Amino acid sequence: MLATVLNSAIPFSSSFNSNQNPSKTQKGNHSFNKNSKFSVSKNHDNDGPVKMPTAPWMKGPLLLQPHEVLNASKPTTGKSSNSNSKTPEKALFGKERGVRGKKVMKKIIRNVEKLQGNEVLEETQIGESEEFEIGNWFEEIGSERDVKRFDRKKPWMREEELVFRRMKKEKVLTQAEISLDKYLLERLRKKAARMRKWVKVMKAGVTQAVVDEIRLGWRDDELVMLKFSVPLCRNMDRAREIVEMKTGGLVVWSKKDAHVVYRGQNRGLTSNFSIIENSDCADGEKESSSTVSHVASVDDINTSPEKSEISTWGRSLYREDRENESMPIGIFMKGDENNQPVIGSLYERETDRLLDGLGPRFIDWWMRKPLPVDADLLPDVVPRFRPPARLSPPKTRPKLTDEELAYLRKLAHPLPFHFALGRNRNLQGLANAILKLWEKCLIAKIAIKWGIPNTDNEQMATELKNLTGGVLLLRNKFLIILYRGRDFLPQGVANLVTEREMALRRCQLIEEGARVRVAETFRVANEPLAKTSTVGTLSEFQDFMTKYGGLEKENNELEIQMEAQKEHLERELRNQERKLSILNGKIEKSAKKLAKLNSSWQPAEQDVDLEIITEEERECLRKMGLKLTSCLVLGRRGVFDGVIEGLHQHWKHREVAKVITMQKAFIRVIYTAKLLVAESGGILVSVEKLKEGHAIIIYRGKNYRRPSNLMTSNLLTKREALQRSIELQRIGSLKFFAYQRQQTIIDLNLKLDELKERRVGSPPGQFKLEMLHRKKNAITVMDEQL
Repeated sequence: MLATVLNSAIPFSSSFNSNQNPSKTQKGNHSFNKNSKFSVSKNHDNDGPVKMPTAPWMKGPLLLQPHEVLNASKPTTGKSSNSNSKTPEKALFGKERGVRGKKVMKKIIRNVEKLQGNEVLEETQIGESEEFEIGNWFEEIGSERDVKRFDRKKPWMREEELVFRRMKKEKVLTQAEISLDKYLLERLRKKAARMRKWVKVMKAGVTQAVVDEIRLGWRDDELVMLKFSVPLCRNMDRAREIVEMKTGGLVVWSKKDAHVVYRGQNRGLTSNFSIIENSDCADGEKESSSTVSHVASVDDINTSPEKSEISTWGRSLYREDRENESMPIGIFMKGDENNQPVIGSLYERETDRLLDGLGPRFIDWWMRKPLPVDADLLPDVVPRFRPPARLSPPKTRPKLTDEELAYLRKLAHPLPFHFALGRNRNLQGLANAILKLWEKCLIAKIAIKWGIPNTDNEQMATELKNLTGGVLLLRNKFLIILYRGRDFLPQGVANLVTEREMALRRCQLIEEGARVRVAETFRVANEPLAKTSTVGTLSEFQDFMTKYGGLEKENNELEIQMEAQKEHLERELRNQERKLSILNGKIEKSAKKLAKLNSSWQPAEQDVDLEIITEEERECLRKMGLKLTSCLVLGRRGVFDGVIEGLHQHWKHREVAKVITMQKAFIRVIYTAKLLVAESGGILVSVEKLKEGHAIIIYRGKNYRRPSNLMTSNLLTKREALQRSIELQRIGSLKFFAYQRQQTIIDLNLKLDELKERRVGSPPGQFKLEMLHRKKNAITVMDEQL
């Protein structure tokens, strides 16, 4: 900026030169006035100071020597002619123009080596393809501070971030787009967008009633609109497949939760369902596999003769694909395994292989594929069905911890549903299928069908747990998850265990027979065989178990039950005592607050010398008070200083005041009336029962004088009265619950004493009478306290 200013500067005469020509001086002054802001004063005759242009914020002039002023006629160049005259500091830290990054750092390193006298430059001469490492060089010649600073991330080095862009989902052509002509499809979609009547598909899905209603609508129009409720509205692609499969039509238009179905030019579009019996089971049982053969005459749907061959080929491929998707993989196992078609993703194929042979699939499945097994089509009763044999591994317990249950629930979350269930009872067929599934998978996941009335997931889960012996991981109105358990034995392993036990039994019998034969060989001649000792033999152990095993088992079971009952009662007793101690602490705290509030309330004593009124006057005043429309209402705060002030305000305009209280106990109403009379100095006329509550009519008296201070100081304020009311309510409820806890503790003590008597075997008659007497005494003491 300074060079720009100097280039535009105009020389003028300085005021320090007094011998100058006046005309020149005037001319110079004129030029100074013209451009005084960007002019420079020079003296060509002597070596005096030169006045330089100053910034607006500088007050005094800027005077420089002539050798300090830059010559604008000779611009400076970027490169210096004498490069060897640099000082060591400038050679090391001087900034080079136009050079950045690695080149600057290389030059700095070379200059440092020159200053240090190091002539070995082989380590610093690195090719362009190699990366220049600064930290290693500074470790040899620099300080630790420089090494730490240069070991950081270099500013010119950037990390390459991997950005995974979202892949666009490929649009899959529907059957309508494959089959129908372009112009026909466009016309149908425009017509479908204007439709305002639809068939409602409820939770149960596309039932036969919905199909009949669709076909009824096709009699009048070629298009029928469907609107889906949950759960099919969450997966409209699956809804389209179900509708096309069951009705034989084509979905030509979709929006949000609506589909429009085209009947085709031929109204004979029907869909037939055939059930193929699949007998390829390991146990030789016949299980029905539900397959769908979509038989539809779609030759008349395409209206363009030019596209007849292409459309027919597309329809055939689509129909074959749909039939293959709807069939279980077990059906393809009948043919050549090498020519088995590959359908769907690996996830779907593996799940289909897992569910193969368990039963027919649920066609109306509302979620993504694979289709689960329809548990309602499985048999109600399976002959010779029994729960599986269970045996825990050594040093393990069959019971699961909370952490293991949480882990298994997380493990079951991404798994597909294996079964779809809609009935509550007769689930032996489902239990048998679950046992087969457990041989391949740890967890069985069962979905509960939507739209079926009176489904009870609790009853379903209980029956399945009893039939299978598994562990219930999760149960709600949508699904049931069962874990097979640690002690589950597959059928093959259970058979091996049974065979091993039978072999062990045979070995014991062989040993016993050998022992008997040896005893017969070495017996005494005169001693009969019947007197042979059986000490330590298997027969002795069997006889002992026959005589005393059952009794010992019964005694042990009874003892265990009594001990468990005693432990339960003691635990409940400790819990109740702890709760009672907490309630007592709260009662003491509330009583202290209430005592503090009562200490600031000092009710006035009733005056002995009261004014006397006759019965006629009392009756007249009572009628006057009942006719009054204005009244004073007492709330939960009771009598406080504001109530007395309100009474005096009423007495300012009339002789009688009516006070209405909401108290239900008549004794409390009389106490409130006496308190009002004592605090206000009036005369109680009567207490009447009205619809709103009790009315207290008070007469001010013939000798009434309005007090100077309407609010009394001996009563509570409005805020304190509210706090007192809250504390009274709190302490009442706490005492009630404390009374209930004490009753429960007394009952538990009685049950414990009866249990102890039963274990000892003493007669409980006198002890029961004593305990009842103690219970009555305790109840009497609690009533007195309350």
